[in-house]
Amino acid sequence: MRRLRQAHVAGELSLSESSALARVARDGPMTAAELARAEHISPQSMGTTLRGLLDRGLLSRAAHPRDGRRMLLSVSDAGREVRARRQAETAERLADLLASELTPDELERLRRAVPLLQRLAERL
Repeated sequence: MRRLRQAHVAGELSLSESSALARVARDGPMTAAELARAEHISPQSMGTTLRGLLDRGLLSRAAHPRDGRRMLLSVSDAGREVRARRQAETAERLADLLASELTPDELERLRRAVPLLQRLAERL
């Protein structure tokens, strides 16, 4: 998995940008402060991450419906496209890695373990 995460191309998302984008996509619109808390980082660090995502048009901002002083972040169409492309690329790299590194017996054991791994992932 480390090799999958390290396959970073210049101009692509950093790990913190990818994580923030994924969080907003998964959890829905939220403020920068809510996102920083959810990602367990300081608001200042989140500000740096958000600047990159906003500058590239991957996130958008809109006024909070109940408090106009606050801004809600949401994933833009461009952000959804980037996420879909990255997920497809990661899936392809993982499939290639599994096919080249595991024996048929190991692949079968992994296939049987998938439901357990999914159950654990849902608890994260």
